[in-house]
Amino acid sequence: MSALALSVLLSLVSAVAYAGGAIVQEQVAVSHPDEQYAPLRRPSWWAAVALNGLGGLLHVVALAYGPLSLVQPLGALTIVFALPMAALFVGRRAGATAWRGAIMATVGLAGLLSLVGASDAQSLSTAQRVFAGLVTAAAVVALMIAGRAAHRHPVVRSVLLATASGIAFGMSSVFTKTVAVDWSGGVSGADVPSLAAIGVLATAGLMLSQASYRGAGLAAPLATLTVVNPVVAAAVGITMFGETFRYGTTGTALALSCGVVAAGGLILLTTERLQRTHAEPEPAAPVVLDGRDGFVPAPAEEPAAAVVREGVLVDEVAALREEMFVPAPASPTAPEAALPDATSDELLEKLGDEPPAYYGPFYGAAYIPVPVLDRHRSRVKS
Repeated sequence: MSALALSVLLSLVSAVAYAGGAIVQEQVAVSHPDEQYAPLRRPSWWAAVALNGLGGLLHVVALAYGPLSLVQPLGALTIVFALPMAALFVGRRAGATAWRGAIMATVGLAGLLSLVGASDAQSLSTAQRVFAGLVTAAAVVALMIAGRAAHRHPVVRSVLLATASGIAFGMSSVFTKTVAVDWSGGVSGADVPSLAAIGVLATAGLMLSQASYRGAGLAAPLATLTVVNPVVAAAVGITMFGETFRYGTTGTALALSCGVVAAGGLILLTTERLQRTHAEPEPAAPVVLDGRDGFVPAPAEEPAAAVVREGVLVDEVAALREEMFVPAPASPTAPEAALPDATSDELLEKLGDEPPAYYGPFYGAAYIPVPVLDRHRSRVKS
């Protein structure tokens, strides 16, 4: 196998490993929503960490065998691999809009990375490293605060945290490249702060990516992370390492167009997730059966025993009925003289097998005045 073919194969396997790690992270976020950043006690989360580490290692090896212009765009296939893998392994199917957004983000990112030209290996000065570290920390903290403020909008919060994670991973790659250039002339103790920065940024990126999957699905945060990470690294390479776009002005215009396409894909994925969130029906209010009046809808935020109807507790309905309701005759032909002195058993015999209807001045029932009988009234016979 040629070095170029091996580089392509390793890049594809690296993208698959990254996609698998993202799927496991999203499942951990769904099953354990209370543990946002680092569910250390979950073996599945450590499996996701191992998959991400394997993907990073394979990516570095692929860079050793193939050109940067080929390996970096192939890394953008992570989101394309993640959607069918999620449908196959966890039954999470993506709609047509999500597929369009994923393909747009991948094509735009691949085109952008392929247009970034290589430059001579160079390192950053101490002042540049301090400046880059401070700017990165400020951006990550600001995005975390914004994500916390947007806790009522899970998709927006997820995109903000995924952006912070992509910035942390991208700057981790920048410091890794700096240390690699320094070590080309021999290992130096002056790179210890840079190594510490790499560890902190990589850990922060991993924890933020885990938090970004909570309540927002898989596609939107993964696509955001996949795009922001290399874009930040490429932007630092252009501004600090002297890298440029290929083909001069034409290449710059094409790169900007590819960036617009990638951004459109991210917007499409985000809006698709927002529409799905708003389309989900709200859970119905629980229904309480009191045994007498039938079904009474109870608000979800109040206990069933405290349901109040017109200021009267449901549990007191029976007692009120006995005191306030009076039996009404079932038909106008019932003997009027027998009603005042009749007992309950005699009344049932006169009215038949059907129980009497109850009417009273209580909410929910019709009120029919009971006829008042005058015992001293004399009957006139015709």
